[in-house]
Amino acid sequence: MLHLTIEFSGGAELLFGNVKKHQVELNNDTKWTIRELLVWIKDNLLKHKPEMFLQDETIRPGILILVNDSDWDLLGNLSYELNDNDNVTFISTLHGG
Repeated sequence: MLHLTIEFSGGAELLFGNVKKHQVELNNDTKWTIRELLVWIKDNLLKHKPEMFLQDETIRPGILILVNDSDWDLLGNLSYELNDNDNVTFISTLHGG
């Protein structure tokens, strides 16, 4: 099994029932990338308003993704291959006003 910590903050947690931190186990039969993780999150954790989290097949602009505190842009974006015990954080940078 692939063990991940998935965190939501900056308001993104509102889309996930106000739960900021999730400990998840994913079947290790396939290689998990951020692309596959986003689909899994949509199908398993997202409570409402998927359009506020995803746009087409990627993350919506305005949501920063960090993997082990590193910007996913530096790691290969959607193609980053997840490793056991990775911490994946989604931070909304969009705020109402």
